[in-house]
Amino acid sequence: MTSLGIDLGTGSIKVAVVSADTKILSRSSKPYPISSPLPGWAESDPTDWLRACEEAAREALSGAPQQPEHVGFSGQMHGVVVTDGALQPLRPAILWADTRSAAEAQRMNEELGATQMARLGSGAVAGFAATTLAWLARNEPDVMAQARYVLQPKDWLRAALGGRIGTEPSDASGTLMCDVSTGEWSDVPIVWSGVSRELLPPIESSHAEVGTITLAGLELPCTFGGADTACALLGLGLDPGEGFVAVGSGAQVVSVMNTATLDASLATHTFARAGNKGSGWYRIGAVQNGGLALEPTLSMLSSSFEEAHDALSEGITANDPLFVPYLAGERTPFMDPYLRGSWHNISLGTSRKMMLRSVLEGVAHAVAFAVDAVSEAGGKLPEHLPLIGGGGANPVFRQLLADCANRSLANVDAPDAAVVGAALLGSGQSENARALEHSGVTTPREDQAALLAERRAELLTHIGSLHTRN
Repeated sequence: MTSLGIDLGTGSIKVAVVSADTKILSRSSKPYPISSPLPGWAESDPTDWLRACEEAAREALSGAPQQPEHVGFSGQMHGVVVTDGALQPLRPAILWADTRSAAEAQRMNEELGATQMARLGSGAVAGFAATTLAWLARNEPDVMAQARYVLQPKDWLRAALGGRIGTEPSDASGTLMCDVSTGEWSDVPIVWSGVSRELLPPIESSHAEVGTITLAGLELPCTFGGADTACALLGLGLDPGEGFVAVGSGAQVVSVMNTATLDASLATHTFARAGNKGSGWYRIGAVQNGGLALEPTLSMLSSSFEEAHDALSEGITANDPLFVPYLAGERTPFMDPYLRGSWHNISLGTSRKMMLRSVLEGVAHAVAFAVDAVSEAGGKLPEHLPLIGGGGANPVFRQLLADCANRSLANVDAPDAAVVGAALLGSGQSENARALEHSGVTTPREDQAALLAERRAELLTHIGSLHTRN
């Protein structure tokens, strides 16, 4: 039995035919644009998702040895698609990276308070559904007056292809409108957002059947699917007490939990795993500034990843400058959309290589802050923490990550974890007995770990001054 997995990412969609033993038989990926009509805005045209999905599905199916029997969906979290009764978008989708609702996020934190926000899984963040909808209610009342549905990205795509309207625990838990422990919509944030509860779809099991979609000339039974990180956990086969760190355009530090222990500090997020309501959760330290900060900073220095990695191979020194990597604000552990990047301790003796090393070091420290935050919030992480994502592919940077976090990192090649998880949900499964394999372990070096700990403490002082001013 084979299944089709569809992973709706921020800038591209991945479609794969997956065997019953979770092997990728064929795959395809197609991009689509992200628009930013005003500073801080991040939007997509949902019809671009449909077009890309059709193209990727046809390509993946043409290379498959057998046709799939089911389909499941994975998708980017937190975004909002506002539609009329015919599922036609009334405006572009607002994505998780959109910061226009920063003022609403601050107001939500102040008005609802830490205890209520912990029940919703997170401190309020710009780009989450509740804060985005509050912005829309205030700034685009004509759009909201026409609205019939407010959907998460993957839920709109599935429904637009013919599946039933609804959502499931893992995506609902990332809206700031759902009680994370019970998996039910919560009246307090819904009333606060200023939108009608009738616009929100029902929450059902991630692997529940929801009709049939039509895609690339096939009619396939489908399920609700899951949020991208929840699908990745399923695809990796991780159990409570396990977790991973992923580094790409951003970074994630994830700990799987079997109880909904909430983070009262609000430095991390608590979300539901894919499956039934109340069947599992995970704690996540979310870092916005991975490759998102590296690429423009290295470009500003007229440099490349190759040159930066070459400079890093000579080792961090105590005289290197310190780089605050928060070009786009930050989530874990600061939850501050107004943080910005900066360099410190530049001297007459600072060389180009030292500047390049500091950029990579700053991002590694951001990941280490998230590792610490997840651990301090009670999230258990394994002795050899799996490292996934393209950001950990270079062995020199991988060593820096291990030294900064002072943790052994297991090198895992799992670029298709989310799409595999989507395919498993499509076949009606919410568990995966697959044993995670790694190609080796990167162990922290004691001397470098000690030096980097000292430098991170100083970096935290600089970040604290920026954080306090905002």
